[in-house]
Amino acid sequence: MPYRMEREGDNMVKVFNLLTVFEDSRVSHKQQAKDRPSKSCSASSSVGQLTPISPSFLGTPGTETKDPRSEPKQHSSMSKKPQTLIEPLFDMTPEPQEGKNLEEKPGPGHRAVSTRLLNSLRNKISNGDWRKSYEETINTRKQLQEPEENKIVRELLETEQTYVSRLHLLDQVFFEELLKEARSSKAFSEDVVKLIFSNISSIHQFHSQFFLPELQRRVDEWAAIPRIGDVIQKLAPFLKMYSEYVKNFERAAELLVVWTEKCPPFQEVITRIQNSEASGNLTLQHHMLEPVQRIPRYELLLKEYVQKLPPDAPDQADAQKALDMIFSAAQHSNAAITEMERLQNLWDVYQRLGLEDDIVDPSNELLQEGPIQKISFRHSSTMDRYLFLFNNMLLYCIPKVIQVGAQFQVRTRIDVAGMKVRELNDVEFPHSFLVSGKQRTLELQAQSQEEMYTWIQACQRAIDQIGKRHETFKAAVQGPEGDIQEQQLKSEELGIRAPQWVRDKMVTMCMRCKTPFNALTRRRHHCRACGYVVCAKCSDYRASLKYDDNRLNRVCLECYVFLTGNLLPEDKEDKKKGILEKESSKVSEQSLMCSFLQLLGDKWGKGSSRGWCVISRDDPLVLYIYAAPQDMKAHTSIPLLGYQVTSGPLAEPRTFQLQQSGLVYSFRAESEELKGQWMKAIDRAARGQSFTGLEGELSD
Repeated sequence: MPYRMEREGDNMVKVFNLLTVFEDSRVSHKQQAKDRPSKSCSASSSVGQLTPISPSFLGTPGTETKDPRSEPKQHSSMSKKPQTLIEPLFDMTPEPQEGKNLEEKPGPGHRAVSTRLLNSLRNKISNGDWRKSYEETINTRKQLQEPEENKIVRELLETEQTYVSRLHLLDQVFFEELLKEARSSKAFSEDVVKLIFSNISSIHQFHSQFFLPELQRRVDEWAAIPRIGDVIQKLAPFLKMYSEYVKNFERAAELLVVWTEKCPPFQEVITRIQNSEASGNLTLQHHMLEPVQRIPRYELLLKEYVQKLPPDAPDQADAQKALDMIFSAAQHSNAAITEMERLQNLWDVYQRLGLEDDIVDPSNELLQEGPIQKISFRHSSTMDRYLFLFNNMLLYCIPKVIQVGAQFQVRTRIDVAGMKVRELNDVEFPHSFLVSGKQRTLELQAQSQEEMYTWIQACQRAIDQIGKRHETFKAAVQGPEGDIQEQQLKSEELGIRAPQWVRDKMVTMCMRCKTPFNALTRRRHHCRACGYVVCAKCSDYRASLKYDDNRLNRVCLECYVFLTGNLLPEDKEDKKKGILEKESSKVSEQSLMCSFLQLLGDKWGKGSSRGWCVISRDDPLVLYIYAAPQDMKAHTSIPLLGYQVTSGPLAEPRTFQLQQSGLVYSFRAESEELKGQWMKAIDRAARGQSFTGLEGELSD
């Protein structure tokens, strides 16, 4: 440290020496110019040259300061020998008589003030006073340095003062002037003005009469009470009033644009105020945006204030709590914006649906919407439909051809309460799923697997949410009679939930009496209770169904007995089932092998036909052939024991034959792999072997 201070002292001495040299040189040149005005050439030639200074000028003992003009020869000789500035010119060794010589005999070309200043500085350097003054300056600067948290508090106060002036401009200038114009000219309504400015008067009153005075008072008392968290805690709950303003901001901006364009008096008032000095050449929209941004600004400043506070600061706990309350107010405003957007989107959807009374409900929440394909029960085709999934209902709609007003017509409303959804494993209609509700059951097809899963997950979330709200307690009893309980639950839902209809093409005969259908005398009908495809004779009954508001619907005989409790007449009792009266769907579920096969040859009628072939587990030596997978009765059966299985001709690689005693049955599979599985299964059955180890079961 002493070495560093000595170096600093030497540097200061050098600086003062340089200053003295330059100053004396400047005075010497001025004096020469006065003495020889006629010699312009020589004077001009000497301008810009630095005259060397003898050591006697700096007060060397035993020397005397002389005027350079009195020694021209010496001056010229010195000019011929340029000297550097690093000579004994800067030897400022302090002597007792140095100051006296400088004061009593100053040179004619030097100023007394420079020598006094040099004498004073030389004395300070020698006695060390400059070190004390330097240290005092550093300490003073450290004391005057303001803490970071104090700067943030000052910024909060300054921005609040500016913000209150903006609120005054909005409330007392724009708002009041527009109200006066509305009352006088009647060119626009006062309600329009109130809708645009919302509750700006309440916000202005709160900040000008409460928030800013409290903040100013605490800053004035900062030396005694360096806290601000308690002030914000007390006033932060009132900031929730911003939610109404923020929620209305988008609508207010739209109204402002509309009325500015179509009403000249409205536009004239706004333009006049915007061009005034108070508005600062800013638009009304710019000023209206400031209240929206104010709460986030509070949050940022307070968060920075908490970070800059020392850990042991007395305001640490209050400031953190105030920050949490400001964050809560900001969340409240964000929630108001989200709610407003939800209501706006909901209103747009209701307008597209035609604003039907039983659908419009502000409490609803739109979860998902989009186009979908509806699978027809009667035809092998799909139809364009549109779904709207709300939190409490699913709307099944038909797009209108002429979209004047409403764009969709609501065909069915399905309540989410009690609704079920699952994927369908349908080869003909991939990406299909089933929606089963109390009002109706729909088979729907999506464009892709991802879209199908999106719909299934959205429906399931809605079902789970409404189930939690209703808090219905369901006891699930696991035990050996679990399957029976599931069947009982299904039978108890008969008539309460809309059934899944069996498609017409999946059956060729009545699913109750097993009579084949035809286009003229025996047509297909659906039982509205169970969904079976039945003939007119078996569905000549009517029963009230709860899912259809207890209206009478066509039902089959078995559902009629269950729903009404009427006894079945004796002549209607079931007869003993024949060998072919095995329901195809039940046999297929417990089969060793099942798929569609093309039936070739004259034995199956004219041309070739397609049959649903099944080898069941409980009767593995018989091949049952059904016209459709859902038929209640097989078309024919072939005992396989003793038959030989051979491949067809080379030209038909997918065909195979069954031969025995002159009988030949020809089949064609859909692939060579499927043909190999059928030949292997039939060969084992023909030889009476066990089917243990047969790989997989096939279902179409």
